[in-house]
Amino acid sequence: MTILELLLRILLAFVTLLILTRLMGRKEISQMTFFNFVSGIAIGTIGASLAIDSSLSVRNGLIALAGWSAITIILGFIDINSKKARVAIEGQPRIVIKQGQIMEDELQNVRLDVDALTALLRQKNIFSLAEVETAIFETSGKLSVEKKQPYQSATKSDMAIPAAPSLYPSSTEVISDGRVIRSNLEKLNLNQDWLEEQLKVSGVQSISDVFYAEVQKDGTLHIDNKSDSVH
Repeated sequence: MTILELLLRILLAFVTLLILTRLMGRKEISQMTFFNFVSGIAIGTIGASLAIDSSLSVRNGLIALAGWSAITIILGFIDINSKKARVAIEGQPRIVIKQGQIMEDELQNVRLDVDALTALLRQKNIFSLAEVETAIFETSGKLSVEKKQPYQSATKSDMAIPAAPSLYPSSTEVISDGRVIRSNLEKLNLNQDWLEEQLKVSGVQSISDVFYAEVQKDGTLHIDNKSDSVH
């Protein structure tokens, strides 16, 4: 392949990808679902092959790009007009926190662990699970969160009600996936005896019954049991 042919192939691939991407719509970029991910990788791979693979003819490369883009556009129209097809193609949102309780089964279904969940909450400026009423893991991989009433816009601080004194700078997890995080307890100058006593006060007889727990800034313990049943 000569340099001139290579430059012409690169230009042709770039222009073709730009046109096809415009035809497929902005959703391919703005909402990266499973389907968009697969579609983007396939079209990008074909475009790269068209640009640098001399064994692939320009005609076949353009046909492959047009064909895959056509499939993407057609499935996009089906996705818009059929809810069943949309669920089959892209999946559906999953409620991972319901009425303040973590839904462990749903976390497993979406392959999300507690650390990843708390990281997504921090991106929403939520540093304590105790603030969350409902959290939905969207098909795009983003987390939609509804805060509990006291933490919503009209907070106690807005109404000039004094907040509870803070013993710690931030909420700290002390049980994750049913296991005690002793290093975090030590940082708070607490021990497992204190933790077990707090659990008993809350009606929890064993640490093995707890999925997640964190010490709040005011020193109280927020507990999420392993049971998913919320009525």
